[in-house]
Amino acid sequence: MKLTSRGIVLPLAALYFLVPIGASIWFSINEVDGVSFDAYTDGLGTEGLTTSLMLSVRLGLATIICGLLLMVPTLVAVALYLPKLRRVVEILCMMPLVVPPIALVAGVTTVLSWEQDLADTPLYMTFQALRDENFPLVLVLVYTVMSLPFLYRSLDAGLRAVDLRTLVEAARSLGASRLQTLWQVVVPNLRAAVMGGAVLSLAMVLGEYTVASVLSYRPFSVWMVEIKDSEAQLSVAAAMLSLLITWGLLLLLTTLAGGRSRKSSRRENGKKTVS
Repeated sequence: MKLTSRGIVLPLAALYFLVPIGASIWFSINEVDGVSFDAYTDGLGTEGLTTSLMLSVRLGLATIICGLLLMVPTLVAVALYLPKLRRVVEILCMMPLVVPPIALVAGVTTVLSWEQDLADTPLYMTFQALRDENFPLVLVLVYTVMSLPFLYRSLDAGLRAVDLRTLVEAARSLGASRLQTLWQVVVPNLRAAVMGGAVLSLAMVLGEYTVASVLSYRPFSVWMVEIKDSEAQLSVAAAMLSLLITWGLLLLLTTLAGGRSRKSSRRENGKKTVS
């Protein structure tokens, strides 16, 4: 039986991803006296887990909202009116992949150190709000920058797959405003791309450690590292929980995108039948 390249690559890729996951799960349930799921049943109720996980989720959702509000109008405007700037926008969005997170957070730390010099100005309260421990907006700003490459690639692929100019001109000719066109016409056609970029951004926030640790905040990733010395199995179980959340979102994305594609196909087939 002749093996195809797919028959070789797919099993190797499956081993590459599944072997570390399987080893991590086995480590989290392996005990001296046998197999135990205490790390998942009892350990996941440990103090700090829920708080840090919810903080990471809230930071992720805020990052997604800020990133989409920034990138969707920008990329639509570039595609319609400023195509010559596409390469410049691409380079700017890819820069976070080149700049190490430690260098980025070093610059942020320098800016935050200005707080004491601005104690007698209205900007002092702004710095206080940025550094609020319950919801550090500074992390949202940094994570928004770090998520730009993921959002750009996903949205750019989505924009290339639709006839954007025709959609916008049709909506404008029917009396829709620019905001209505963007929200009611462009965004629905970019649903799969938007959701793909959102899931990747959330996964990045859930796994980011360097920035949060240096700035002395305690989201989910920092909490996992802090407990690994005293509760190693619990730390691995929490990592599996984070992975499960990401996989669940990816599955939801695939399901919604597949359902939308099937509806579009049925609509097109119906039009052809009628004609």
